Amino acid sequence: MAQVTASLVKELRDRTGLGMMECKRALAESDGDIEKAIEELRKSSGMKAAKKAGRTAADGLVAVKAENGYGLVLEVNSETDFVARDEGFQGFVGAVLDAAYAGKQTDIATVMAGDLESAREALVQKIGENISPRRAGSIEAAVVGGYVHSNNRIAVVVGLTGGDEALAKDVAMHVAAVNPAVVSSDQMPAEVIEAERAIFVAQAAESGKPAEIVEKMVQGRVSKFLKESSLVDQPFVKDPDITVGKLVAAGGAEIVGFVRFEVGEGIEKEEVDFAAEVAAQVKSAS
Repeated sequence: MAQVTASLVKELRDRTGLGMMECKRALAESDGDIEKAIEELRKSSGMKAAKKAGRTAADGLVAVKAENGYGLVLEVNSETDFVARDEGFQGFVGAVLDAAYAGKQTDIATVMAGDLESAREALVQKIGENISPRRAGSIEAAVVGGYVHSNNRIAVVVGLTGGDEALAKDVAMHVAAVNPAVVSSDQMPAEVIEAERAIFVAQAAESGKPAEIVEKMVQGRVSKFLKESSLVDQPFVKDPDITVGKLVAAGGAEIVGFVRFEVGEGIEKEEVDFAAEVAAQVKSAS
């Protein structure tokens, strides 16, 4: 019998999207022959999930759980918003959230090990779409609050040094609506500031003004960029007459940090030409 190496298991997982133990068993039964293992897996119900694994899952839901000084936000993807409204899918998201929260675990592979991965595969078989728990993020602070936008596509968790959960939830609601980059301007990465500065320099240079005036224009625009991007300097969405920083200070608190997830952000969606796809299928069948 051929040795089933870790690299063989990884290759089969990459090609099928199935779990490690299922791939290892299939390779053992096929004497280490990947093509034979794939052929046998195609005959099993589990392969239905694997066939979907290469398809882009850029829709789905986000969820939050925040209490007792710990908050966690989770994103689980599906291929369509139709599936995102499915009760079975929503129940699965809840189960993943509970498991991640209970273990204070943000590593998705660790969260999904065992029964949850089996539940995911069963759900894929039932629904017929790729289901992919994508990421989790957490905040630990004296006070935490979470907010999920009504369409379940944006979720935020916020940590404060003081105040109460209502204040933390108000800040989370603001973060969901405005999407600040950082808590305060001193947290903005230097490379981001320099990139913005380079753009402003190029724009100001076209004005034809003296160099010292151009420098003042650039500095002013950089300052404006930092204020607009920093949570504490932004006008509070529920009362634009005060900044978020002043709101929090009035509540006897400071902002520790926040995590904001929006469904599908950063995922490059595959544009499918359905007419071409149907034509190709017809051609291959003839």
